Amino acid sequence: MTAAPTFREATRFWLRLGLISFGGPAGQIAIMQAELVEQRKWIGQEQFLHALNFCLLLPGPEAQQLAIYCGWLLHGRRGGVVAGVLFVLPAAAILWALSWIYLQWGAVPWLAGIFYGLKPAVVAVVAAAVLRLGRKALAHGAGWVIAAVALGLIHFWAVPFPAIVAGAVVVGWVGGKFWPAQFGMTDPGVSALTAPHPGDPTGQASALGSTRSTWSDSAKVIAVGGALWAAPVLAAGCFLGWHSTLAQEGLFFSKAAVVTFGGAYAVLPYVAQQAVEKFHWLAAPQMLDGLALAETTPGPLIIVLQFAGFAGGWNHPGGLSPLVAATLGAAMTTWTTFVPCFLWVFLGAPHLERLRGAGRLKAALGAVTAAVAGVILNLAWWLGGQTLRPGAGGVDWFAAALAAGAFVALHRFKANLLGVIAGCGVLGLLWSRG
Repeated sequence: MTAAPTFREATRFWLRLGLISFGGPAGQIAIMQAELVEQRKWIGQEQFLHALNFCLLLPGPEAQQLAIYCGWLLHGRRGGVVAGVLFVLPAAAILWALSWIYLQWGAVPWLAGIFYGLKPAVVAVVAAAVLRLGRKALAHGAGWVIAAVALGLIHFWAVPFPAIVAGAVVVGWVGGKFWPAQFGMTDPGVSALTAPHPGDPTGQASALGSTRSTWSDSAKVIAVGGALWAAPVLAAGCFLGWHSTLAQEGLFFSKAAVVTFGGAYAVLPYVAQQAVEKFHWLAAPQMLDGLALAETTPGPLIIVLQFAGFAGGWNHPGGLSPLVAATLGAAMTTWTTFVPCFLWVFLGAPHLERLRGAGRLKAALGAVTAAVAGVILNLAWWLGGQTLRPGAGGVDWFAAALAAGAFVALHRFKANLLGVIAGCGVLGLLWSRG
């Protein structure tokens, strides 16, 4: 374990991560694993997986929550705030610009060409992430079985992701009691309490400030986090009326932040149905186009909800100009989607860190990671099918070759992720023009 980074060093890293974190949650988790654990060694492997397992149980975008958790581990709450904000901010800015271009001028050929090249790169990033995460999560016999079962459940029977996670928790908890060796509980040094924390080489503290957290401190987190979350929604309702598009977006996406587990692909069917059929903020084809835009930006894929908020303001501006209403709608949606993530992490992480050495809890959370590896493999398969065989037609050989080349570059030669993604975008543009 290397020395803890300075706050400035960590801030530069979180900004870089926000700019290069393509590939959805699988790719983003893989980047954090490679950068924070393997290369920089700022966070221990056990600690990273413990944080990941906790974030997978929360509603909302797990990759952003993992960034918040890791930032908190390194520099307390200010580190968590910086990590979480910078993880989202570049994607929000890019998607705002793309949304404006899309709704103002419609399809832009050169932009479509770039997207055509970026999609195979996303497939390669996710595929590489599956291998990387699998090596870490499937270190014990039970993990392979859990991953295979999770893959079958979601692929063949479309079992909801939260149900898979809940089942994995039960299996891990029971399995940790009756078959501890199969769930990684009897390995030497398995207790995460022995893993030193950056800046604490003695291993006495598992996270910055975790031993100082009290229930009164938790009450303060709830009060401050809740006030920040509610403030723009209350302002919109008071000044524009509770039936205005902006206030309705604030209320709806606040509810979505609480009830939607399983990441972006679990959230999207629910949001799409409500946004299109109930509120009529946008049309179904626009929602699909928004997903395509979001898939080609860095940051969490759930940022697609910002597109729905932008389109709602654009299509229903009220007394405002379309661009102003759309910008406010995008800001409201992004705020109510991501601010709750800080609340969940800052509230739960200090207490969870105290339990990091508990064997059966470790087994339960490890089972969650194994199940997620299977789910991510299904996601990689789905993305590959959508990209390499568009419209369930013949194979797009250029996209297949681009995805294969990007995968080899990332997995075999450890090429720079941003360079690979940029190169694929340029090749896609050139090919579409040829």
